[in-house]
Amino acid sequence: MKTKSIISAITMAFLMLISVNMNAQDFPKMDKSPMDVASFPTNWRNADKLIKISYSRPQLKGRSLDKLAPKGEVWRTGANEAAELTLYKDMKLGSTKIPAGTYTFYVIPGETEWTAIISKDLNVWGSYFYKKENDVARLNVPVTTAKESLESFAIVFEDSKDGAHMHLGWGTVRIAVPFTK
Repeated sequence: MKTKSIISAITMAFLMLISVNMNAQDFPKMDKSPMDVASFPTNWRNADKLIKISYSRPQLKGRSLDKLAPKGEVWRTGANEAAELTLYKDMKLGSTKIPAGTYTFYVIPGETEWTAIISKDLNVWGSYFYKKENDVARLNVPVTTAKESLESFAIVFEDSKDGAHMHLGWGTVRIAVPFTK
């Protein structure tokens, strides 16, 4: 009887040790450029979405915007993975009709205008593997300057009578990319 008790105690201790080790997970620290999602309409309870973008939000941290998103070069529109754009309905960027689906969204920063690019590439890290031949649409949009400076890169949508404007802001730079139905 005493042997059964010792075996039971050892078995119980062994199982507890295993369960503690199985539950001890190493979780990563918060990403320095956390992911975010912007969508339109912005009411998350509205199941009838028109557009959504997933992107990471880098911060300036005393660095110049030109160093982080160099003028004249394709930029991933955020940090880490390239921004991923989902259109839930057929839409237009400029005069180009884009079928509903998921795409990569890039920009090329410029002095007075930025070029918005929708690419059929998916699961892309940065813009290192960008291929112009995979562009679905491009549109040049004017740059405006705001009084308020944004430390973190941000994207928000605004209603327009024929679709939605996707506003990108970082530092004092602002651009509005019009998506129409």
